[in-house]
Amino acid sequence: MISDGVQRFNHMIGEIEAVYHEIAWKQGLSDSVFEILYTICNYGDCCMLKDICRNSGLSKQTINSALRKLEKEGMVYLELADARHKMVYLTEEGKCLAKRTAGTVIAAENEILASWKQEDVETYLSLTRRYLLAFQEKARNLPGASEGRQSW
Repeated sequence: MISDGVQRFNHMIGEIEAVYHEIAWKQGLSDSVFEILYTICNYGDCCMLKDICRNSGLSKQTINSALRKLEKEGMVYLELADARHKMVYLTEEGKCLAKRTAGTVIAAENEILASWKQEDVETYLSLTRRYLLAFQEKARNLPGASEGRQSW
């Protein structure tokens, strides 16, 4: 049986994800396009494709499909960073879209954390990181956990 704490935690995660989904929908974006714009904004005007994969939690197939859509619309372009890695760049039009969408969400998130005491922010981040690391360790040891499929 699931504990009350895990139930509450999972509910909050689901509610937070629902807020991001609602924001993307209101802005006329798919969740995956929004997530890509959000991730690029966190890095500036460009980032490595592998960073989008790692930070978004989306599958490579979903990311590539959304990037093709963004490329076709003239919002992003890709270039080889080296023999094995690609960089994703926002075009000028993409920068405007990102600022208008993901940028406003990032500003709201920054406002929220800025309104908290620094001690509370550090506690929240520390506990969340502690939970993440413990959960990753537990996940590695679950039956059927294949080393080739772990992304963490």
